[in-house]
Amino acid sequence: MTVVSAPPGSGKSVLLRSWIGEAGLKDSTGWVSVGRDDRDPQRFWLSVLGALRKTSAGSRLVRELTAAPNRDGWAVVERLLEDLAPLRDRLWLVLDDVHELGSADALAQLELLLMRGPEELRFVLATRHDLRLGLHRLRLEGELTEIRAAHLRFSLAEAGELFAAAGVELPSAALTLLHARTEGWAAGLRLAALSLAGHRDPERFAAEFSGSERTVAEYLLAEVLERQSEEVRRLLLRTSILEQVNGELADLLTGDEGGERVLQELEEANAFVAAMDVARSWFRYHQLFADLLQLELRRSAPDEIAALHRTATQWYMNNGYPVEAVRHAQAAQDWVSAAHLLADHWPGLQLDGQAATVHALLGKFPAAACTAHAELAVLAAADELTAGSLAQAEWFLGLAARGTVSVSADRRGQLDVLLSMVRLLLARQRMNLPGAAEEAQRLRVVADASDRAPPGLSEELRALALINLGITEYWGGRLAEAEPHLELGITLARRIARPYLEFLGLAHRTSIASVRSSPYALAEERARQTIELARRHGWTDEPAVGIAYIGLAAGLIWRRQLEEAAEWVRRAEGTLRAEAEPTTAIAIRYVRALLELARGRDQEVLATFQATERLSRLLDAPDWPLMRTRALRLHALVRLGETGRAEQDIAAIDDQGRASGEIRMALAALRITQDDPTAATAALAPVLDGAAPVPPTTWLAHAWLLEAMARDALGDRAAARDAMRRALDIAKLDGALTAFLFHPPARELFDRCAWDRSEQAALVAEIRSLLPAEAKLGVYGGSARPAGSFRLVDPLSKSEVRVLRYLPTNLSTPEIARELSLSVHTVRTHVRHLSAKLGAHGRAEAVVRARARGLLAPSPSPRAP
Repeated sequence: MTVVSAPPGSGKSVLLRSWIGEAGLKDSTGWVSVGRDDRDPQRFWLSVLGALRKTSAGSRLVRELTAAPNRDGWAVVERLLEDLAPLRDRLWLVLDDVHELGSADALAQLELLLMRGPEELRFVLATRHDLRLGLHRLRLEGELTEIRAAHLRFSLAEAGELFAAAGVELPSAALTLLHARTEGWAAGLRLAALSLAGHRDPERFAAEFSGSERTVAEYLLAEVLERQSEEVRRLLLRTSILEQVNGELADLLTGDEGGERVLQELEEANAFVAAMDVARSWFRYHQLFADLLQLELRRSAPDEIAALHRTATQWYMNNGYPVEAVRHAQAAQDWVSAAHLLADHWPGLQLDGQAATVHALLGKFPAAACTAHAELAVLAAADELTAGSLAQAEWFLGLAARGTVSVSADRRGQLDVLLSMVRLLLARQRMNLPGAAEEAQRLRVVADASDRAPPGLSEELRALALINLGITEYWGGRLAEAEPHLELGITLARRIARPYLEFLGLAHRTSIASVRSSPYALAEERARQTIELARRHGWTDEPAVGIAYIGLAAGLIWRRQLEEAAEWVRRAEGTLRAEAEPTTAIAIRYVRALLELARGRDQEVLATFQATERLSRLLDAPDWPLMRTRALRLHALVRLGETGRAEQDIAAIDDQGRASGEIRMALAALRITQDDPTAATAALAPVLDGAAPVPPTTWLAHAWLLEAMARDALGDRAAARDAMRRALDIAKLDGALTAFLFHPPARELFDRCAWDRSEQAALVAEIRSLLPAEAKLGVYGGSARPAGSFRLVDPLSKSEVRVLRYLPTNLSTPEIARELSLSVHTVRTHVRHLSAKLGAHGRAEAVVRARARGLLAPSPSPRAP
């Protein structure tokens, strides 16, 4: 038994006819189309017998029967069962539109045939709604196949094929829009295709296509609405103003009773009404059907629409649905009530992560409303913050503050809370720690004063203050103060069931673990908790979840799992929104730069830094978030041989920045490149003794590696071996292979210093396999050698070598240019590149360094007098 149950126009009949044709079942299938409201059992059964007699098997077995007065349908079924008893070949009976069978006797007789028919007789019933035929028994026995509306809905690709077959070419966006509007309904798509044939502007048609389109309206009117009773039509029309409806709302809007029963019956009848919950208490109308109903309501009762919306507003407000209440107040054009409702409930919406919903609601107000209404101006400021328009947010906040005097006394306290909340969010995004601390304290005072806090939001305000203060402290580098504030805020958010606040706190607690914990396991565990919470609530594109994504990416980069890390970085970048949450964006850019450094894409590191630097200009205290990415830029410049640019960068950093662990390590790499291992060890000393800590701890492995290189260059092999041991001990905690590859040591140095690390044999072997066969840029190790014997950071080109040979002479730049038949500009460019590659700051120093490297003959000894 197969039942195909779906609304009109779903393609039931077309599906069955296509199946019969493609399967070659025409000679073995009897087809009966039940007439509308067919109440004559005899006529029905004569149609069944006639259809079966047209099949190969039925023509031999089923006896002919003519109509006769008072012929008993039960007797007909018994006779048919007797005729079909010898059936050995497969025989199909298709009953189309069987829902039209209006005779209770005929349905009971059909049930008898279904239950007692021979094994080879298969039934296919096409219906608009489920029938009372005792099919539950077949369902339990696994003998029932059910095809529902969901199975018949066209996919996006199938909709595209339908339009193509009709000769209609649609842009992808228009096709997607039409598919969404029709919800994959076959008749709706077919009617759209017919209307689109030869249409001048298909994209505009797709945007405007609705249930009020003439062909669709005529179909739905004839097949659905006009078939309903007056009571049902009234309910459908008056509740069409709602996105979802339940029985209580239906009764309220119609003034009748029994709305839930009517809605359930409509859903059972597949009348374009769908239940939204398991209990079948909430329902919605198909989009095109809702469009038609709204059109009919505007035509038949235009003066009642505003009152219906006001009634709905009151019900939603009383029953805890603030968003719906605001929408219906707006639909009734009651702008003052809508503004007060939104302002009253904005704190809760903000704390639940519904910024996108607030944005949509603000967009429904008249254009001038947000500048004329102080409370809406505050909400507009928050909306601009979410979009990343910090300057515009400040403008709206100023507007709201100046408009305070126009707010009634009974609402002024509410406005003060809104102002403090948004100022706190702005201070956090600006990384204004004093401002954030001030607003957080103000909110905590309000939370402690029950008469000042919005009803039911005292604990929420306290949690908001703690978490945002902790976030600002974290970005300000005050990790010791940030963590307890975040922990308290997270605990409070869980207790009061505010998952979005918990999510924000967890994301930033993940960051703290990423920079303070080793091994990375704790940070990765927290990152996955954050991501799971975001997935559960639909926040996977929020900027905060990007922090969790890069928390996972960073550990993978250190373990050299770069492809997997790249995927997490890509996801994190997908959460970025213009200039929103600039500190988060800077953190994501940092991990992108770290990934590119690990991949050896140094130019990409430089480009990433430029984007990061632009973001940092939005911050009141930009140095700390930017400093880590600046250090990666320095490493890239060193590897590129751009030592002159690296020196310029370091000179531009203030004393506090140069004292940071990250910059000290980059400086050490630069000094080793410049054959100054003594300066390198001096730069590294505060890092290695903990005075200038580097987050995360895995960077310390790289610091000890640089120390090993520098000590080896100074001829202190024992110190070099000790430094390499320490580097390996730290790297072992996380399997941090990448720590040895930013500036990889020569294999000879690594083998000599790591040969006895038997307890780390696997790690040592893996690192060795990744080291380049011959050290190039940043390969400072090897056997101890005198200062000045290091390799060039980048080989000189032939043209640069030609210019270099003239530098020890007394020839000026124009004279060298004439000698080499080059332009002065070209010679100057070559000299600049030579200086950078040699780590020199002028022509004379370039000559000295070139001679130290054997690129020029030693200077002639002074002649004896």
